[in-house]
Amino acid sequence: MMRRMRASAKWIMGILAVAFVGWLVFDVGMDVGGRGSSTISDVVGRVNGRDIVYQTFYGTVRNAQEQQRQLGNPINTLDQIRELEDQVFESMVQQIALEGEYARRSIRLSDRELADAIRNQPLPEFIDEPTFQTDGQFDLNKYQRYIESADIAFQLSLEARYRQELPQLKLYNQLISDVFVTDGQLWRMYQDEIDSVTVRLITLLPQAAIDDEDVEVSDEGVAAYFDEHRADYERPATAHLSYVTVPRIPNSADTAAARERASDVLAELRDGADFAELAARESADSTSREDGGDLGEANRGQHVSAFTDAALALQPGEISEPVLTDFGYHIIQLHSKSGDTYHASHILIPVELEGEHLTQVESRGDSLDLYAAEQDDPAALDSIAASMGLTVGSARPLAEGGRVRIGVDFVPDVGVWAFEALEGEISHVIETDRAFYVFRLDRLEPQGVPSLDEVRARVSSDAMLAAKWAKTEELADSINRDIEAGKSYDEVAATHDVRSTELPPFTRLMPNSALYDAPAAIGAAFGLELGRSSGPVRTDQAIFFVQPIARQLADSSAFAAGIVAYRERVLEGMRRMRIQLTLASIRESAEVADLRLEVAQALRSVPQGLPGGGPLGF
Repeated sequence: MMRRMRASAKWIMGILAVAFVGWLVFDVGMDVGGRGSSTISDVVGRVNGRDIVYQTFYGTVRNAQEQQRQLGNPINTLDQIRELEDQVFESMVQQIALEGEYARRSIRLSDRELADAIRNQPLPEFIDEPTFQTDGQFDLNKYQRYIESADIAFQLSLEARYRQELPQLKLYNQLISDVFVTDGQLWRMYQDEIDSVTVRLITLLPQAAIDDEDVEVSDEGVAAYFDEHRADYERPATAHLSYVTVPRIPNSADTAAARERASDVLAELRDGADFAELAARESADSTSREDGGDLGEANRGQHVSAFTDAALALQPGEISEPVLTDFGYHIIQLHSKSGDTYHASHILIPVELEGEHLTQVESRGDSLDLYAAEQDDPAALDSIAASMGLTVGSARPLAEGGRVRIGVDFVPDVGVWAFEALEGEISHVIETDRAFYVFRLDRLEPQGVPSLDEVRARVSSDAMLAAKWAKTEELADSINRDIEAGKSYDEVAATHDVRSTELPPFTRLMPNSALYDAPAAIGAAFGLELGRSSGPVRTDQAIFFVQPIARQLADSSAFAAGIVAYRERVLEGMRRMRIQLTLASIRESAEVADLRLEVAQALRSVPQGLPGGGPLGF
């Protein structure tokens, strides 16, 4: 068993990485309640009758957030926190569902198996760790000595991870134990990859095949179409928001200050300072700063035109004057160039709020924060605007799960706050690089089907398309009669004012893009005799006529020569597919109740919340 598990561990670990958020969210453990073990206020979810306990869930979220911070990926906005909460919740759901599958299949893990795996089956990340290397090779003895002498916290964490992953490996090995492919099946798969066909194609797109003036849809027809297709127009919950904003846009004085700072940096360079050292100290480009400002090789169009033009105007070794773009001032050093390809480094000095202007803007931001604090009167937003000389604006309707955009500015957190707030409620100050914002939830439309008047334009368009489809079907029947009468594709195309094209060779597994969503047309291309035409093949997007005109078939001798390697590649893909489909089935069949929103709403009416603090996202 262990030998088989070790042999498959490398690619199975890859599936683990896809199937789960990762180890870090489980570092505090997967403690969940049994059936009926907790009161509803203590429970944020329920999976197959097992509770996900409030304290455990948010403790895990906090732990994951802290580990991301330590990795240099801070999670601060409500949007980021909500995404992390969703990932942790889904991982817990999957883990509980998997544990039910282990029980159903009688998969157990003995203490002896656990100890043997920890000692002799190191995790993938340990294999390349220099601490455990001898002469460039993994040294099992070094690894074993390390884990035996490690502190108890590390040993417990390692044990917890193996307790989670070893049952998964056992499950996966059960799933793949009977995966098999015959020589005949293998040959057909090989043919699907290698066989190619060239076809003539007539494509009838209703939007293009039928002119608007040839279709008339009455108001009664639009209403009837809406009644028949109401479910197609169901929309998510939608928030209608008003807002005030204090801009944080630099002015001419800020631009002048950035230009002066760039000039000072340039002067240091001309006095002999090292470009890479100054870039590491001064540049605002966090990506290139660690490499001394090196941007690598680039082509024209890869960077903004002002930057590229300035770089290509230099000779290798030269340093530019400060170059202004939307990102700030760049000091560019050219290393080499050939035509429109060049290699350069830069130091970026951003144009930021400075001095008195910064003080003024921050002061207005503080005032906005003070006025908005703990306001629950809808009229307060208008009062804030009047007292600060601001204008109340209206944001575009926000669908649940979406993001608010004001001009070019995507505003974080609002997409979460708006669907937890009460109508008339005013938000805290939300800050972006470009502005301070305060929002008011004016109206929250629940999920459902809107009235016909609200979506009339869309329904009219859809009804017209449906009418075009009916006429396209008639056109297809007429074309088919002509083809059956012996007319060529080119003759039919000329008669009916449609287009006949010849597609270059394609395979069953890699069809031409025109046929990606038309498996029946692909089947006809490979199944018909050369020169014979298919009848009309309808998809959701178009109606096709297909005529194969040339084929290139797979070579059986080449297949026989490489059958061993090909079989292993196919089997590995089949094993992966078996596991992925099983995981999806286990998750889909799980009975899941997500109670997080109910808990959050309950906590809003209880200021002290539950012991240990409230959800991070609320």
